[in-house]
Amino acid sequence: MRHGKKFNHLGRTAAHRKAMLANMACSLIEHKRINTTVAKAKALKQFIEPLITKSKAENNQTIEKGTHNRRVVFSNLRDKHAVTELFGDVAEKIGDRPGGYTRIIKLGNRLGDNADMAMIELVDYNEIYNADKPAKKTTRRSRRGGGGKKATPAPVETTATDDSEE
Repeated sequence: MRHGKKFNHLGRTAAHRKAMLANMACSLIEHKRINTTVAKAKALKQFIEPLITKSKAENNQTIEKGTHNRRVVFSNLRDKHAVTELFGDVAEKIGDRPGGYTRIIKLGNRLGDNADMAMIELVDYNEIYNADKPAKKTTRRSRRGGGGKKATPAPVETTATDDSEE
């Protein structure tokens, strides 16, 4: 039965699973993309997205809450270089994104044991997908906005007439 099974245990003990996810998260922060199995990628996504949200919130919080968030993230990652990178470059780059910081792309099966493989990456660091898209507007749209665009009158062109002729 699956009563109360909220996440994939990945066939490991709790200590091994936490250490593995922490190491994978540090590698993802350092290299911006890693190849792993689909099950581990999905577990890593659930592990790292709240940590990225905490790093993003440091810029909007007071110093005390920022320090607390940094300590909470460090207790999960256990690598000060990864925490520095996360709270520095990564938090700055994903500052306006409201969620969905990672992307999982399935790659096929591994040759040795036919396991489903996937690549997990940080979304804002993919130059291939982000190259052809224009920069997004930072405005938010309301659901109660009223439907369409408001009609603005076109500017009237006036021609300069020379009244100095006598």
